[in-house]
Amino acid sequence: MKKARLIINPSSGEEKALDYQVQAKEKLSRYFDEVDIQQTEKAGDAEEFAKEAASDHYHSVFVMGGDGTVNEVINGLAEQEHRPYFGFFPMGTVNDLARALNVPLNVEKAIDSFDFERTSKLDLGKINGRFFSNVVAIGAIPEGIKDVDPEEKTKLGKLAYFVSGFKQLSENQAFSFSVTADGNQLEIKSSTILIGLTNSIGGFEQLLPEAQIDDGRLHLIYLKDSRFIETVKTVPTLLKGVDRSTKNVGYQTAKTITVDLLEDTHLSTNVDGDEGDSLPVEVSVLPGHLTVYTGDPS
Repeated sequence: MKKARLIINPSSGEEKALDYQVQAKEKLSRYFDEVDIQQTEKAGDAEEFAKEAASDHYHSVFVMGGDGTVNEVINGLAEQEHRPYFGFFPMGTVNDLARALNVPLNVEKAIDSFDFERTSKLDLGKINGRFFSNVVAIGAIPEGIKDVDPEEKTKLGKLAYFVSGFKQLSENQAFSFSVTADGNQLEIKSSTILIGLTNSIGGFEQLLPEAQIDDGRLHLIYLKDSRFIETVKTVPTLLKGVDRSTKNVGYQTAKTITVDLLEDTHLSTNVDGDEGDSLPVEVSVLPGHLTVYTGDPS
């Protein structure tokens, strides 16, 4: 008997997630013999619901929520002995994984167009024992993102993060980092480091045009900026997409990356949109770790 679990964050999508509960269950019931629904009430619930489903050998686990809820479920499934198929109906502000998987950003369309035969392998990243599906950000931009007001997120969507991050960059704060990628060490002065798994970061869908969801690689970007004017010069490169190093931006791929500070400063990471561990961190890739339902590539 094929069982599926649908995990819903009721506060997602301006608290409209529950409006689509019936539609989602009807869709899933066409394929699965049993569909149960779990609603989160607090942080950590989605991760526990996913772990339970893995332990009970569910065929699939689905999420209706934003990037934070998706990340919790991924942490519940990662490295389990039995890992259910993973799918989601996006209701967040940015929805980077949905963009990378061609899942419609409109939740109604995502449910309606869902196809149980469209699946792919999905790489996961691991950072200090936690897991992520999209990006680790370090430096000025993630520090600015921490201060984004919820009302600004509602009004501006992904632009709220861009505006807040750019304000932080304008304060001209660069950091001295020690970065080791697959054993090769470099010392860099930069405002921001990004370690991505997919092409979409912060809602910008071609920031990493070479990144594939199952290429088994971490994609490292760092801005070559110690002054604000140098930061400004990186913007055209970032908007065009980064597939090689230039005089403004560094780029390389690796299987494992460690990042530490060369100065006595506290700096935390941002992992899939939420605050993560402080430096130092060790990041690695788990190739093809989950089977994920995808959208229509056309």
